[in-house]
Amino acid sequence: MRSSRRLVAALAVAVVAWAGSGCAVIPVGGPFPVDEAGGGDPMSKPFQRMIAVPPQPAWAPIQVVQGLQAAMAAYADEPGVLSTYLTPAAAKTWRPDGPITVIANRPKYDYVGKSDGDQVVIRLTGTPVARIEADDTYMPYSAAVGDISVDFTLVKDAQGGYHVQSVERGAGLLLTMDDVARAYRPTKLYFLAGPPGPSRLFAERRLVVDRVWLRVKPTENFAQTIVRRLLDGPSKALHGAVGSVFPQGMSVRSVRSDDDRVVVDLHGPIAPDDLYTDGLKAQLKWTLNNNDMANGRTIEVQLDGEPFYSSDPLVIRADDMREDWLGSNVSPAYYVSRGAVRSLGDDRPGNAVQGPAGQPNELYSRLAMSDGGAMVAARGTPAAGGGIWVTRVAPDGRWQRWIQGRQEDLTPPSWHRDGTLWTYDRANDTVLRCDPASGRGPERVAAPGLDGLDVTRLRVSRDGVRVAVTVGKNEVRVGAITGGGGAPMLGNFQTLITVTDEEIRDIAWRDGERLLVLVQSKNAQSVREIYVGDGQSTELPATNKRLESISALGQRLLAATEGRKGILEFNQDKQGWVSKVGEGDAANPIFSLG
Repeated sequence: MRSSRRLVAALAVAVVAWAGSGCAVIPVGGPFPVDEAGGGDPMSKPFQRMIAVPPQPAWAPIQVVQGLQAAMAAYADEPGVLSTYLTPAAAKTWRPDGPITVIANRPKYDYVGKSDGDQVVIRLTGTPVARIEADDTYMPYSAAVGDISVDFTLVKDAQGGYHVQSVERGAGLLLTMDDVARAYRPTKLYFLAGPPGPSRLFAERRLVVDRVWLRVKPTENFAQTIVRRLLDGPSKALHGAVGSVFPQGMSVRSVRSDDDRVVVDLHGPIAPDDLYTDGLKAQLKWTLNNNDMANGRTIEVQLDGEPFYSSDPLVIRADDMREDWLGSNVSPAYYVSRGAVRSLGDDRPGNAVQGPAGQPNELYSRLAMSDGGAMVAARGTPAAGGGIWVTRVAPDGRWQRWIQGRQEDLTPPSWHRDGTLWTYDRANDTVLRCDPASGRGPERVAAPGLDGLDVTRLRVSRDGVRVAVTVGKNEVRVGAITGGGGAPMLGNFQTLITVTDEEIRDIAWRDGERLLVLVQSKNAQSVREIYVGDGQSTELPATNKRLESISALGQRLLAATEGRKGILEFNQDKQGWVSKVGEGDAANPIFSLG
């Protein structure tokens, strides 16, 4: 009771102190009294909660619109305040539907025409940063998008105060970057690779990360918010491409913790005796641990407050579920010298690989290594008759053409982890894949999202789910392989990055959620690391040597310099580039897949 009184008092003081600007900000750990914000509980995320206040009769029209924007920021926690800024007619028709628009801090508020009278128009002008979709995905706007303007029409009531009669852009919430930083957290959800097959079994024991932005709620700890969102299923970017062991209708009753364990209490139509238990363990373990909720503690799963099984608990220990559910970031590195694939050691260049791929030649370019390094694929030069060629890495291997086409019409080959080989046929506007290991020739893969586009590269991610393509010289789009292995298709494409006055020279997957993009401007180059789930981008330090191509795996990043003059590696500790292969004929750095 004493803590509740302190909370009410703190709110009252905060509201009075901030009444002039239409909002108050107090620290809240969710849900904790003010003097216990965060409470030391790792399952909660301290944050600042927006406390909006109704408009005051003495406020000028600009203050009313500023207060309305603050009420938008607080809408998820206090939906009733926003309607007090609207006229009765506007309150009946306005809806917080559609994506949340995120704009830069300190938007401009200007009068359009007169600054007083019975009707006033205020124009808010701001730089659009991103939108947060209904499925919690964070989608950045391109830098090429100009400022947006929103006109608010206000009318004076009988008491002399102003209320908003209409909003030019219609429904929707408008938040600043500070609003988002206060209340949202980037979150990793983990789903099972590939849509479920018969009996809800999955083709392989592998997880795919889905990065979303979740609002911290004062009514529950953040761990419960995360599990609740996990049960809702993947975002639209991965719809049809991943699965979950949790059936529709599942809910979370609570997530609580003590010193040595986290207890997740579920409710819903799940059959414990007919369950892919390892999948459930994997999804919960990595979702809670990789968001710093469980922190290596044992996780116990309950059903309606009782042991998950009729008499036995379902326990996920810290050492359960091997790391290979997330894929391996350890793989040999290679490069190409005079057409031959050679290994690349930590300290010096190594030997050529076995078979034809390790022999010098001028017939093949843009070589790619399959998972495990058993096969090498390449695009044939005009001297080889074009096409996509494959050879086994073995003394008795030989080059065989698996896909026909001119060199300029086929994108460089990209291996899928299931052993299939992918390319885009620009002459026929279609995605092709073949399976050299099983002897299955090329087949078309439907990709309606790419129809009519100038696809110049296609790269399958190492998790076997996502696909990145470059469109022309200035755009990267990311989609997913949906529909299962029998009849796959490419869908869910969204623009990841668009550049102006620059050219995209190459792309490479670092892992299943980060794509590296090599960008060339007139006088400089940059390598940008982008999280495909939300577009968050980091530019790596540049080198004074011009780069031609890149390849990456985990924390390793290799690049070939123009003119086949060497291979560089980005040193994470030194945050700079170091030479791996000196002057000479060295190009096309390679890690398997990606």
